[in-house]
Amino acid sequence: MCSICGIVELDGGNFRPVVEKMNAKMKHRGPDDSDIFDGGCVCFGHNRLSVMDLENGHQPMSAFYGNKTYTIVYNGEIYNCDELRYELRKNGFEMKTSCDTEVVLYSYILYGEECPCHLNGIFAFAIFDGERVFCARDRFGVKPFYYSLLDGKELVFASELKAMLSHPKISADVDKFGLWELLYLSPNFVSGRSAFKDILELEGAECMVFDKRGLRKRKYWEISAIPYFKDRAYAIEKTSYLVSDAIKRQLVSDVPLSVLLSGGLDSSVVSAIASEEYASRGETLDTYSFEYEGNKESFKQSLFQPQRDDEFALLASRYLKTNHTVLTVPNATLAEELENATLYRDLPGQADIDSSLYYFCAQIKKRHTVCLSGECSDEIFGGYPWFYRPEMLYSDFFPWIHAPSLRASLFKDDVARSKSGYDYISEIYHDTLRRCPVLKDDSDAMKASRVASYLSVNYFMSSLLQRKDRMSMACGLEIRVPFADHRIFEFVFNVPWEIKFEGGVEKALLRNSMAGHLPDEILWRKKSPYPKTHNPKYLEAVLFMLKERIARGGYLSYALDYDATLNAINGGGTWFGQLMGDAQLVAWLIQLDIWVEKYNVNFV
Repeated sequence: MCSICGIVELDGGNFRPVVEKMNAKMKHRGPDDSDIFDGGCVCFGHNRLSVMDLENGHQPMSAFYGNKTYTIVYNGEIYNCDELRYELRKNGFEMKTSCDTEVVLYSYILYGEECPCHLNGIFAFAIFDGERVFCARDRFGVKPFYYSLLDGKELVFASELKAMLSHPKISADVDKFGLWELLYLSPNFVSGRSAFKDILELEGAECMVFDKRGLRKRKYWEISAIPYFKDRAYAIEKTSYLVSDAIKRQLVSDVPLSVLLSGGLDSSVVSAIASEEYASRGETLDTYSFEYEGNKESFKQSLFQPQRDDEFALLASRYLKTNHTVLTVPNATLAEELENATLYRDLPGQADIDSSLYYFCAQIKKRHTVCLSGECSDEIFGGYPWFYRPEMLYSDFFPWIHAPSLRASLFKDDVARSKSGYDYISEIYHDTLRRCPVLKDDSDAMKASRVASYLSVNYFMSSLLQRKDRMSMACGLEIRVPFADHRIFEFVFNVPWEIKFEGGVEKALLRNSMAGHLPDEILWRKKSPYPKTHNPKYLEAVLFMLKERIARGGYLSYALDYDATLNAINGGGTWFGQLMGDAQLVAWLIQLDIWVEKYNVNFV
């Protein structure tokens, strides 16, 4: 993977000093190589994490064709490169490298603005053809792309917010909408926006053109509701093929590759297909699982986390014959790394859920540069409780936000303006519902499953993907997510709910399609999410940190109602997703204070 950035002003200018500064801010994403393309009216920056064709994948990359020069900066991996190379060669293109950057560049030359429709992968890129700049982002927004249009004529873009904020004309201003998204919706944000007033985000499956006529955006792909005329057996067979094919395509790498194996269904499916492929080559797959100091003694069963992962990870590893490593994060490190997790995410995120992943990625990077993960299965196959618990799906708010007003209630009302904030986010929720594709002949259960999946893919999944990208790329580690293959979503979205939820079992379609690849103890295991710490010493540590930060007189000292915060910490359940409980609420407040301080945030 890589980072990209650039400035485009078609009347020309000296942009190189600013682009160099922007590029330097993201060196962690591409520690192997860096360069700048300066074309006068266009200046691109790139940092490279070398994964494929280590010798020839230098960027920015240019190609001369048809009396025009095309230059690309690209971040991602394309998994249908072989098919695309065949088509390109058939159309007369001579390939000089085996890296996917060249494939994307020539695909644009051949297909023009339809180029992203031909790509299966995760990507964000910008291409200058001498007259205009074309930009695109993958269908699920796995790879980031932020931008600003300054004075209607200067396009600035980058992979991370910190690079955008290093531009002298872009300020860390947060308006009331950004504040409300922080308090009610984050770590999600409204599609197309960021927390900062003047920084936008190219949405997943969006592309845009910038030329002398201005900026024009459009969607190049959207999920559709179509009738399903096949039977259960076809659904199982097709799912088995699509999932296996997606995983196998993502095992291509010129650097060491591993898989995250928690012992849950999704990571075990990825590990099973990958280990079978490795065994066919006479190789052994490396896998990792995560644990927390003191969790064995402190674990508390819940609806969302009914079992610990450790014994299942080891069971799966033994069955699949992988070379397995258990990584354990020290309790103190969870709290210490909250600041780094904030700085690499550029936002208050998921507290120790982020800081632990940052720690684990740093450990994995010591031996591997590429890692596969089981993210995105639950959103597509129906693994979350809100798919089948009506009180959650029909709560009249985003169903993974179990206490919508909790965070806002901790702040003085002249800061949070809580009633207006709730109404704003509620309207975003209802607008998303209105856009969900359904068929008039859908059963009530089928409509509910479409809504749950549409909401989850467009919001909940996006926050998990952002977290995975920022924490891994902070360590120069590329994480791939095979379930985020649009072919899988296009098919499964239209499979009847009674097949996906057969026997009242979540993700029954995926389980049935993977029969024979995993032992029953794993194949039919109840869903368990990414683990968190249950150690009470962590809550004690972050409470102490919070008191210290308030005593220092920063943002929280005047904005936070500290008594309300202490009353909210009651040993109850989660307030966001499946993991964010009392300790994570305190840690999130610490991250918010760090963010305001380090980024000089100005609430306007």
